[in-house]
Amino acid sequence: MQAQSSSLLPKQFAGWQLSGNVRQSTDLASADSINAALLKEYGFSGLESATYQRQDGRKLALKVAHFTDATGAYGAFTYYLMPQMNSETIGDGAASLNERVLFHRGNLLVDAVFDRLTAMSAAELRELSNQLPLPASNLANLPVLPTYLPKENVIANSTRFIVGPIGAQKTGAPLQEPLIDFSNGAEVVIASYRTSSGESTLTLLSYPTPQIAGEHLKRILGAQSQENGVPKLEGRRSGPLVALVSGAASAGDKRSLLQSINYEADVTWNEKTNFGKRDNMANLLVNIIILCGILIGFSAVAGLAFGGARVMIRKLLPNRVFDRPENEFISLELSGTGQRSSESDVSSSIKSA
Repeated sequence: MQAQSSSLLPKQFAGWQLSGNVRQSTDLASADSINAALLKEYGFSGLESATYQRQDGRKLALKVAHFTDATGAYGAFTYYLMPQMNSETIGDGAASLNERVLFHRGNLLVDAVFDRLTAMSAAELRELSNQLPLPASNLANLPVLPTYLPKENVIANSTRFIVGPIGAQKTGAPLQEPLIDFSNGAEVVIASYRTSSGESTLTLLSYPTPQIAGEHLKRILGAQSQENGVPKLEGRRSGPLVALVSGAASAGDKRSLLQSINYEADVTWNEKTNFGKRDNMANLLVNIIILCGILIGFSAVAGLAFGGARVMIRKLLPNRVFDRPENEFISLELSGTGQRSSESDVSSSIKSA
């Protein structure tokens, strides 16, 4: 590891002061030598570690792993969850066990270890979470696939989000390569459920299109083995999702769990929505109104100037500029009520007619 000037970690937060320098590294082994290949699969890009201290002598050790996007940070977070951990409200998701708190925010995974917990420890980490920078654009978006998991009867901390064959192997997923086919853009999430007839594992696979999902479901069901004539996996497709259930639960409980998976198309707008001044129609209308006001004001000023100059010239130079006979306005006298002048220029031939 080496100390560097720029860091994601703040110098202080919630009464905690940085003690020493922030150590940075891009070495996978420094983050987790046993799971280095898995972290690489999740898109690991670096690690920062630091020690903080308070005036009362308490200490806090922080490790922050950053990934390419929020999907990788979330996947790594689910892998490191332990069954006995308690859920916490910090960042985008958190869990704690004794003096250790694990949470993820954006593309960052934070591992915090206190030497002594207090009632304010969670609030202090929430303040830290708010100070951590978020990645730009859609890199901060969490994966959508886990949101399709039913929340009822799920076993706490059993969810695992998988993006590659190493994750599938290390998490003991019911399905492995090549049946999953990660090369086709597949994502996988698994979770365990308690039913009246026993525990079951629900596996959700997401593919780019419903057609690809249908082809993989046929391949998976056709390749599975059976125990006492009963298939190990039961599955169905909903849109681009493939749902599979395995475990000791009865066939009825498995079907009930499968029927709870229903894909709903959701359009996510990832384009830039904060228009600039040139692209904003409201700004254009405001500029048009301002321009009209300027033109009206200019016309009024020009009219007053012209009228004032005319009055002033009449007073200074009476009967010399505007009041001369040759400068009078021509009047057509179109009222039609009077008689024609006897000096009309109409030809005599027209008169005689």
